[in-house]
Amino acid sequence: MPSTAHAFVDATASDGALRRFLHGLPGVDAVGLEARAAALGTRSIKTTSKAYAIDLAISMIDLTTLEGADTPGKVRALSAKAVHPDPTDRTTPTTAAVCVYPDMVATAKAALGGADVKVASVATAFPSGRAALPVKLADVRDAVAAGADEIDMVIDRGAFLAGRYLETYELITAVKAECGTARLKVIFETGELSTYDNIRRASWIGMMAGADFIKTSTGKVAVNATPANTLLMLEAVRDFRAQTGIQVGVKPAGGIRNTKEAIKFLVLVNETAGADWLDNHWFRFGASSLLNDLLMQRQKLSTGRYSGPDYVTVD
Repeated sequence: MPSTAHAFVDATASDGALRRFLHGLPGVDAVGLEARAAALGTRSIKTTSKAYAIDLAISMIDLTTLEGADTPGKVRALSAKAVHPDPTDRTTPTTAAVCVYPDMVATAKAALGGADVKVASVATAFPSGRAALPVKLADVRDAVAAGADEIDMVIDRGAFLAGRYLETYELITAVKAECGTARLKVIFETGELSTYDNIRRASWIGMMAGADFIKTSTGKVAVNATPANTLLMLEAVRDFRAQTGIQVGVKPAGGIRNTKEAIKFLVLVNETAGADWLDNHWFRFGASSLLNDLLMQRQKLSTGRYSGPDYVTVD
């Protein structure tokens, strides 16, 4: 596996060097980006392909609960749903992961038992990222010690927007070092980054610092995942692999609520990054309500009718 750090040792030698590298990336044509995302969203697929896409989307979901009112009982129920999304049909795929706060990692791990479902934990003072570095790293260590398979960290958007790119890079590398074998997802909160150029720059910082995934959003702000910002990040991981040989995943999170929208995102993946990313090791949906609609559409395809309102649990 090529070394990310070695590949960019010159670009990350100083704040000035990193600034020159990032500002040397091609500028984003906002109109063209949004037009391409919209055009890809109009693609139609056959019924047989839709059935495959629904199962693929289910397998890519990070089933998430990130509320102050989370209880062990709620996390256990969510974990049970991740393992058997549709208890009446055991052919339904499991979800990719359950995503919780660090103090709920052990509960989720125990509830999942030996199921092929990862436990993801948010960290680094999620969702604001406003904490001292030792606090952020302790957050990560606690989650990993409790058994987290994946860490979803947030960058300090204030530092990034102030142009402190090397500080952002060093935060990610420090968190990566604490992850051990856990995979690292880096959340940019794209709705707060103001421009597509900033999203592209943040994507490259994350990948250069060793992110296993780059992620759009926390789901806690007004603008979360969109087809355009996800398309831009897919272009970034495609170009990064072409340059370095290193593959990085993408996770749009927040605002993707129904099957039609999810399939549009899968089309974006296939047409932009390619089929290598059509796997839950490289693409995820940060969502919970999406699963309910996918299950209803799956049942419609198999029986020819929509289920009643009690067919799926309400999150």
